[in-house]
Amino acid sequence: MFHVVQYRPLRLITQNSLSSMCFKLMLSRPVALAQLWKSWFSSHSLVGNKNIILMGPPGAGKTTVGRIVGQKLDCPFIDIDDDVLETTWNMSVSEKLQDVGNEQFLEEEGKALLNFSASGSVISLTGSNPMHSAGMQHMQKNGIVVYLDVPTTVIMNRLKSMKVDRIMGQSPGISLKDILQFRKQFYKRWYDIRVLCGGDIAADVVAEKVLDAVKRYQNSELETFISTRSSRSGRNTENDSHKYFSDVVTEGLAPDGGLFVPERGLPKFTAGEWQSLIEATYIERAQVILERCIHPADIPASKLAEIIGTAYGENFTCSKIAPVRHLAGNQFLLELFHGPTASFKDFALQMVPHVFAYCIPRSCNYLVLVATSGDTGSAVLDGFSRLHDTDKQRIAVMNFFPEDGVSPIQKSQMIGCQKENAWSVGVKSDFDFCQTAIKQILTNSDYTGFLTVEYGTALAAANSINWARLLPQIVYHASAYLDLVHQDIFPFGSPVDVCIPTGNFGNILAALYAKMMGIPIRKCICASNENNVLTDFIRTGVYDLRGRKLIPTFSPAVDILKSSNLERYLHLIANEDGQLVTQLYNQLENQGHFQLRKDLLEKLQQDLVAGWCSEEDCLAAIHSVYSTTGYILDTHTAVAKVVADRVQDRTCPVIISSTAHYSKFAPAILRALRIAEIKQNPLSQLHLLSSYSPLPPVHWGLLETLKKKGNEDHQVCAADMSMLMSRIETLIQNHFM
Repeated sequence: MFHVVQYRPLRLITQNSLSSMCFKLMLSRPVALAQLWKSWFSSHSLVGNKNIILMGPPGAGKTTVGRIVGQKLDCPFIDIDDDVLETTWNMSVSEKLQDVGNEQFLEEEGKALLNFSASGSVISLTGSNPMHSAGMQHMQKNGIVVYLDVPTTVIMNRLKSMKVDRIMGQSPGISLKDILQFRKQFYKRWYDIRVLCGGDIAADVVAEKVLDAVKRYQNSELETFISTRSSRSGRNTENDSHKYFSDVVTEGLAPDGGLFVPERGLPKFTAGEWQSLIEATYIERAQVILERCIHPADIPASKLAEIIGTAYGENFTCSKIAPVRHLAGNQFLLELFHGPTASFKDFALQMVPHVFAYCIPRSCNYLVLVATSGDTGSAVLDGFSRLHDTDKQRIAVMNFFPEDGVSPIQKSQMIGCQKENAWSVGVKSDFDFCQTAIKQILTNSDYTGFLTVEYGTALAAANSINWARLLPQIVYHASAYLDLVHQDIFPFGSPVDVCIPTGNFGNILAALYAKMMGIPIRKCICASNENNVLTDFIRTGVYDLRGRKLIPTFSPAVDILKSSNLERYLHLIANEDGQLVTQLYNQLENQGHFQLRKDLLEKLQQDLVAGWCSEEDCLAAIHSVYSTTGYILDTHTAVAKVVADRVQDRTCPVIISSTAHYSKFAPAILRALRIAEIKQNPLSQLHLLSSYSPLPPVHWGLLETLKKKGNEDHQVCAADMSMLMSRIETLIQNHFM
């Protein structure tokens, strides 16, 4: 067994010996005493018996950074290459590799790790250590593994300057770049924390990032959530228990009726960190961004990678997941419809069910409630139906939609997506009623308590009122910008506008969050249809529902008057003044309107501009774009296109969110394309569209769903709270009992 004896572990400085030293210094050197206490407690609390283990490719700077971290913590630094391997083998690493060959070298290297032990140290692994599973399992038992994630092109340049042209595993016909790419899978398997390292970042800066990352890893209590309606004076009292990510995923809505937001805000990325993701895939970008938003105490990096891989690995038809396509002039389309149910909702709802299943306690069953204006319904049904069988036995979902307020294809899709743990209920009202009903049910403690006691079942929400729904949407807004940089449309740092068809304010809020995290978004353009309450609000600061009635349109997903996620944005610009947010929303509930202060309206208008589109202009835009480009916009994207044409000043590119596939709105598309005969059968409508060889093609997932027989029935319910609650209880009895 190889032991480290030449270094003194931190633990050898006991509290008794420290007290003795302090007694001698107490009178004569008070400054030295304070520094000693500060140094001992900072390093002891950060490391203790644990090792900080630096992992990454050759040229990542592990040794240099490790030495600096060791010096800052005043603890031992061990380089596996120099201090372990060469000491054990009595020869250099390169000589050993030449002597035994690649496969045997990896085995010998792993054996050396298995015979090594240390505590309270900073350790630099070799670039190939992570390829030996047993060795890494041994190291991980007493260490926090920190992955120095450096872009492959940067590593290639560094190795070239170091005149390194060969590393372990390389053989004729296999390039250095191929080996580096191959090794990434092993690095991603073992790390606890990732530190992004750009090309020009100095070693001492990386060392500080490592220390910050380790501190975050060990202090999950710092990443708590608050309600948008909680007062500052009421926070952190005995009656105000801390909420963590796992809690807010499970609970969905705050007990006071507000929405959960992170108390310390979202993480900020430096320009260099964003630039290190330019060459990354969508899945890699998602992993990096979400790791910074979700503490590893809630979901470890390895589990998060598994969830992201499951969500986006095979369920999306386009390998780029969310590709960006040039439309015309300065306009680009962010295609968000390549998921299984053909809308942007798939980005969150292919992932959130797995997050939910991981976070909830095993001792209780859960019924997830969701209200939809069209797209969320099929996405949530599909997502939760893909859970493992054991999870489907304890998690079910119930989807409420306006019976006469969605497109025929959307309704057929929701009915077709029903599975053994997923059901749809048509409500004889509009989306606003469905959403309000769910909020009232979730905050009815008598009712939810009864379900828990009587049936052992808790209720949760899957609408964008749930914080977990928003995080995956931040990813695609950031990824779209990085894609345009990668395509050399503009350099990183150049501004863009984004234009988003907006109803419930979730998608546009995610873009605003991406801006806060460092993506150079100049303005977010809110595009409304004839239900233009948000446009009026952004222009005037007055949110007024008095006398307004919901107008059914060709773009039903934004047929919304009460925008839930607007509350999160108002809480943000009001400097987390929960009392003000409570006042505004009480006034909206009781009087049907509220007005922002002038200073808040000015803040809002620094981020947002708005416009709206008539039904006629929506259809005209679809026809015009198809006539000039052969590309078919869906009705929501057409709304955004019309608004972007009107309000964007063309001084920078604009990314238009294409939130759904046109196939979901076939009657409106056929009408826009001036096709006389429109058959009533949704499947016939899709076949008719297909005959025009459109770009992009008719969505495969819709065709498959509509071809399925069975599951053609669904429940229909009156707009009555007691009836909805009765349906919920009946479903619980049938599924869980």
